[in-house]
Amino acid sequence: MTLYEGTTGKQYRVEGLETSEEVTRRLQALGLIEGTPLKLLNRKKRGALILYVRGTRLALGKDISSHILVKEEENG
Repeated sequence: MTLYEGTTGKQYRVEGLETSEEVTRRLQALGLIEGTPLKLLNRKKRGALILYVRGTRLALGKDISSHILVKEEENG
């Protein structure tokens, strides 16, 4: 599933990035690499998602979050 399809309040693990090389490098620099756990905190009206990743909050738009593959954590 993609991150954009996720449910607020649940925890996920990044499975892969299907974005352009430039966006992939930027996300990796922010700590979003394969295997990274994250929590979906909030969903804004225009499609932006607020995540909790590696001790910080991160906002991603629909165009990027719909290309991040995640798997729901069993204990989340």
